[in-house]
Amino acid sequence: MFFNDVHTRIKFVFLVVLAIFMAIVLRVFYIQVFQYKKLSTLAESLWSRELPITADRGEIVDRNGKVLATNITTTSLVIIPNQIVNAEEVAKKLSDILQSDYNDMYRHVTKKTSIERVHPEGRQLDYETAAKIDELNLDGVYLVKESKRYYPYGNILSHVLGYVGIDNQGLSGLELSYDQYLTGENGAIKYFSDGKGNRLELTEVYEEPQDGINLQLTIDLDLQLAAERELDNVMSKYKAEHALILAMNPKTGEILAMASRPSFDSNHYQTSSTEIINRNLPIWMTYEPGSTFKIMTLAASMEEKTVNLFEDDFYDSGSVHVEGATIHCWKHGGHGAQKYLNVVENSCNPGFVSMGQKLGVDTLMGYIRKFGFGSKTGIDLNGESNGILFKNENMGPVELATTSFGQGISVTPIQQVTAVSAAINGGKLYTPYIVGSLLEPETNSIIQMNSPKFVRSVISEEASSMVRYALESVVAHGSGRNAYIENYRIGGKTGTAQKVQNGVYMTGNYILSFMGFMPANDPEIVVYVAVDHPVGVVQYGGTVSAPIAKSILQSAISIFDFQPTKEGMEKEYNWMDTKYVTLPDVVGMSLEDAKKELKGFKIEYSGEGDTVHYQSPSGGYYIKEGGVVKLLLNS
Repeated sequence: MFFNDVHTRIKFVFLVVLAIFMAIVLRVFYIQVFQYKKLSTLAESLWSRELPITADRGEIVDRNGKVLATNITTTSLVIIPNQIVNAEEVAKKLSDILQSDYNDMYRHVTKKTSIERVHPEGRQLDYETAAKIDELNLDGVYLVKESKRYYPYGNILSHVLGYVGIDNQGLSGLELSYDQYLTGENGAIKYFSDGKGNRLELTEVYEEPQDGINLQLTIDLDLQLAAERELDNVMSKYKAEHALILAMNPKTGEILAMASRPSFDSNHYQTSSTEIINRNLPIWMTYEPGSTFKIMTLAASMEEKTVNLFEDDFYDSGSVHVEGATIHCWKHGGHGAQKYLNVVENSCNPGFVSMGQKLGVDTLMGYIRKFGFGSKTGIDLNGESNGILFKNENMGPVELATTSFGQGISVTPIQQVTAVSAAINGGKLYTPYIVGSLLEPETNSIIQMNSPKFVRSVISEEASSMVRYALESVVAHGSGRNAYIENYRIGGKTGTAQKVQNGVYMTGNYILSFMGFMPANDPEIVVYVAVDHPVGVVQYGGTVSAPIAKSILQSAISIFDFQPTKEGMEKEYNWMDTKYVTLPDVVGMSLEDAKKELKGFKIEYSGEGDTVHYQSPSGGYYIKEGGVVKLLLNS
């Protein structure tokens, strides 16, 4: 019996041991198979370390691929405190090189952490500083690659592009609004260390950073540079408080150029005030538009057929009385008897008051709101303003009269350009946009493309055609003559808006503007120029802003290859204007007959013979009186 008891106990112990062994085996199997990755990751995290490598932000390029924002490689200082042998010595040497506080550096060196990034004094080091640190060859001191944003054109397009912080996060402009696309995914160099932080002789792992997505804008850099040059000239010549230029394709809503002054350098935004760097004037600034707003009254009148430009008469005595208020024309004594086309050409306030009165409050304000005023355009930039309009129920006869010629309301430049584009492109309102597409960084293939966004039809093609005709006449015969370009069809409207301060109109302080477009019969570009309080010049938009717009349009002719035409309206010259005349066509004539036809011009010959084979410029185009004509002769 004793034997049986012993045998039973042995069997029992054996079974218990077997069960424990099997449990251990099963547990080991479960850990090795089912929890291997989890536990391996946990274990690896205890003895692996990472030296960070920042990814490049996506580049920003213009419509032709020219780089506007890119990245340069810099180095940053990283410390592994456990590997530091002599903390005092390391802190002293590093603080001397970086010209920083010793106590701050000592705290970095002795901090209880696996890896310490020295911020901000150790970030984005220049080559000379990084080389000095590298020569020290100190244990626990590492230099790692870091990407730094770089804007090759400095202050060009700075309000649109914006800027980034030291950690490459977008803080304003497109850098902020498209930050989720531009930001890449950081990489790292992984290495292994023991519990004391000493580096182990194991294979390092390199995790490559993933660059951000590139942005391709609708901006044309060449046109942008032309606009920036003009603004620099304006600020230098007129000492203006502000100035801006905005250009758009009226058929699509694509922004071709956007610039303002004062501006800032995106590479060194810290040196400028927050008021400057955070105010993109073409979309933020609100003010009374003045006479450029008359285009809206004109467009509504053409659509409603309340006036006939060629047949209806208006007499301007120099002022008009509206419910006890006297509204003056800019011309003392008025323009006298005129057709409504002359009202537009002369920018006659009393004439536009009469046009507004014929429309009435509800009709005029209905068109103004359809053209997009009073609400944001929806452009893909942050910081856009709404502008301010009267409520219909608060508008009496005086408010209707002043609104008709652009006074008493508040608009933004982008609203004006968008609305005028609709008035001249056949009546179609589009949402303006500045990002054309998102591009894959390696192949530059298109990931996403933005296309024109049609909002609504505002006026008919017939009415739009009349608006274009009237505005071409303004440039050829009226207040916009300083924007006229021989052999090209230009339309436009001047504006001279008195500024308001504390509810009172300021004396001698105006915003002078011009809205121009070309070709006038089929517009491809709209340019808006506004100059705030220029000094030492006659305060008229036609005097200051029209010549600037002309210069921008001349640049556009070259950039977009606009072709000259023999059609269009001939300019009515003033006595101070440089006169242009139509050049006779003398090809095929004898030399003697050609000389008679070209009397008054300077003639240069080449070739042999007595017959004109070729002439430059060609006949039928405008050239300056007394200009040079080159003739190629043959027999």
